[in-house]
Amino acid sequence: MAIARHERGLRADLSALLSQIHPVFMLPPLAASWFGAVVAGEFAITVGVVHMTAMFFAVYTAHIKDGYIDFYHRGEDDDHPLTSRGCRLALGGAAVGFVLCTATLGVVVGPGAALLTLPTWFIGYLHAPQLDTNPITTTLGYPTGIALAILGGFYVQTTTISVEIAGFAVIFLVTLAGVKIIDDEQDYDYDQSIDKQTVSVFLGRHRARALATTLLWIGMIGVLWGTLGGLFPPSTPAAAIAFGSIVLVARRATPTIATMLLIRGAYVFLALLLVAVWFRPLSGTMLPDITILGEYTYLATEVFFGAVAFGLLAYADAFYSAARTIVALYPLAYVWDWYTLEVGVFDITMRTGYELAGIPIEEHIFMIVVPALVIGLHEALRSASAESRPAE
Repeated sequence: MAIARHERGLRADLSALLSQIHPVFMLPPLAASWFGAVVAGEFAITVGVVHMTAMFFAVYTAHIKDGYIDFYHRGEDDDHPLTSRGCRLALGGAAVGFVLCTATLGVVVGPGAALLTLPTWFIGYLHAPQLDTNPITTTLGYPTGIALAILGGFYVQTTTISVEIAGFAVIFLVTLAGVKIIDDEQDYDYDQSIDKQTVSVFLGRHRARALATTLLWIGMIGVLWGTLGGLFPPSTPAAAIAFGSIVLVARRATPTIATMLLIRGAYVFLALLLVAVWFRPLSGTMLPDITILGEYTYLATEVFFGAVAFGLLAYADAFYSAARTIVALYPLAYVWDWYTLEVGVFDITMRTGYELAGIPIEEHIFMIVVPALVIGLHEALRSASAESRPAE
């Protein structure tokens, strides 16, 4: 029995087998493997190639198994280039290739490398029909594979796991989980008809999109935390800014367009992280020192963030709501501020020295700017959400 369904011959069989290499989903795990190697610093290319090849066979297994289940068992796909026997042969070949690569890593690097690589094949093989019917496992399968590829790519070079590489792995796990939720939203109608419990079906489309967006922003905030905490190179936030701008555009798009934007944005995110890790362009650069403003330093920061708050309130037409809340909150904030200053909880050094009612004038401004900023952001997000609900 032939491997290809529609034609006969060696060329047709090879073409059918190659058709199951989906670059959009295949390239990220391979790049993730090398990203782990780059974070490690100096790396051995041979070991890196073996690990990358193992990732290839793991993802290829997922593609073959998913297509086989969707066409031959679920009837979800209209066509498939491989025969049933061809799918089984491809799965067997991919399994053999993966075992050889994993065994090589176990011998050359150590048992830890094999143990860290092995789960990626199980994630690929069990994706369908075991893992893709549960909202948690169907969402976290591919992101977990990417995270393991990053960790494995680092480990095979260093035989250890650093806090830095673990941080990057977690960021990709969270971020790609958000992308996967939106990707699954494309099949919402069909998945709902067969009671396939993706996050969109389980939560509903709007709440699922909100969760996805939240996960994406958590990933970007994680980059900022890691950078300011000294875990990541100082230029790393540039990658988060670039990806974050794509997230802003994607949140207004239909599931199909949003997925296209976010997947390509993830490529940009990974590429910029590679640049940040490999070249470290801002290493040694000092943060801007605004204390040159002297006694007006604190006041200048309040003017800046006050302008941001004003812009948000203007966008959301929420000046009245902000004023009402500020008036209600001010007495409590004033007493709290006065007490903490009086007992020496904190000290303000870069201020003008002017006081009003027993506390610095800057603190009075602070008690207006902060709630205005919070309310402005809240109302702006609510207005944007009402204007940009994803199309059904």
